[in-house]
Amino acid sequence: MMMYYALMATVGSVLGCLLDDALSRKGGEKALERRWSSRRLASIKKYTGKNAPWALGIASLMPPPFPFTAFVAAAAALQYPRKKLLLAVSLARLLRFLIEGLLAIYLGSRLVLRLVRSPAMGYLVGGLVFVSIAGSILSIRGLTQRKNLPTH
Repeated sequence: MMMYYALMATVGSVLGCLLDDALSRKGGEKALERRWSSRRLASIKKYTGKNAPWALGIASLMPPPFPFTAFVAAAAALQYPRKKLLLAVSLARLLRFLIEGLLAIYLGSRLVLRLVRSPAMGYLVGGLVFVSIAGSILSIRGLTQRKNLPTH
């Protein structure tokens, strides 16, 4: 079933990229400038511009919290061809999910269960929940403050 799950995870990821692609193409570079700092945007544009397939492929292989969405949005906003974008992401995501599946098979359930039941995992999950809640609060606060700014 590992192949099936890897394929379905790939399909889900690519569908998400398709939505991000559509929104980013419509917004163009102006949307990118509002979304990321000029320093981060310059870095993303540098890597996505000339070497888009490689940049998208490597970004697709990276685990969270790597800013994968930033690379997809940048490529789309810079009008990189949609078929090429989706092909690069599809191949790299499938490879990533296959590697993860093979590792899960190789490591087996005993090791995974031992890790999940360890006290350290409880602390890790608690920490992630805390960071997620704090990040959500900060994001909502930032959005509400931007809406209250006067427009010229």
